[in-house]
Parts: sequence; C-alpha cells; structure tokens
Amino acid sequence: KFPALAITDHGAMYGVIDFYKAAREAGIKPIIGCEVYVAPGSRFEKKTATGGRDVYHHLVLLARDYAGYKNLIKLVTAAHLEGFYYKPRIDKELLAAHKEGLIALSGCLASEIPDWILKDQLDRAREAVDWFKQTLGAEHFYLELQNHGMPEEARVNRHLIALAREFGLKLVATNDVHYIEKSHSHAH
Repeated sequence: KFPALAITDHGAMYGVIDFYKAAREAGIKPIIGCEVYVAPGSRFEKKTATGGRDVYHHLVLLARDYAGYKNLIKLVTAAHLEGFYYKPRIDKELLAAHKEGLIALSGCLASEIPDWILKDQLDRAREAVDWFKQTLGAEHFYLELQNHGMPEEARVNRHLIALAREFGLKLVATNDVHYIEKSHSHAH
C-alpha cells in the first residue's frame, strides 16, 4: 500500500515507460530514476587506477519533474555513448551540467561516500559530500541509509548520520529490491 514507488535500474532506463504506466494504472505515484555509475575522474578515461574495480561508483538519481526526466535521459544516453567502460558511466562534470530537476541519493556501499568511509578516508568522504551539496543544493541531495544486516552498512550509517548533521543535509532510508519473486533471481 505504498503511495509512491521509484524505479532506479542500474545504468539504464529501459523499463521506465512500462513502470510509469503500470504505476499510474494501480494508483501509485511513479518516481522515475536511475542508479547511475559515476567514473572517479573523467567518463572518457578508460583505465583503472589500481587494476581493480575502481572504474565507477553508484549514485541514485531521481527526476523531480519533467526537466529532471529529460536530464536523466541525457545523462544515461551520454553514459552509454561517451562513458562506457565496463558499465555506462557519467562523471561529475556531466552531472553538474545536467543537474536541473534532479534529486541525488548518496547511494549504497558501492557509492563514493560510503566507499571513502569504509576506506577510513573521512576527509575524502567530507569532500564528496560537500561537492554534491554545493552542486545540487542541500534540498536536492540526501544521504542514504541502508540496513540489509551487513556490518559495513551499520558502520557507514553512523558516519552518514554525523555527516548529515555536519553539512545540514537530510537522511533517507532505502532498501534494495532487485526482484520480487524468487524465480526472478536468475534474470537479475
């Protein structure tokens, strides 16, 4: 009995039209979004710094309005056409250029801010929080708390709560739902 529900597929928006129509038919407010992949530097850079999985971070973007929807389409398209390296990636420069109408959530453990926290680089986490706050505005950037029973999440959440106080940001609690039926797990 949720009044609203968001779609935030990883790196793509292929399902948003069907989702939008189905949600409206069911009397649910559809929220269109995407969990984008953000390159640590330029989206045009096609290499890793360590030879590991450091070629992107997750970031949840939600469209506040039609301008945000159009900007989300531009970002995801550019991610595929310009930034593709293992995944379709944007960068902060592109996000800053197409920020109008968007809300950003700081993301899961695979996102930049939690990643810095887990690496005990709190100054880098603060720098990232400040960049998002300055770029998107405090009213359009939320620090995201998740609890899937993982000890890393509890550690990250403690720091995110402190960072929210420090930077005057709001918190949002989310939960990963990658599929509804157990039989859908193979497709995921």
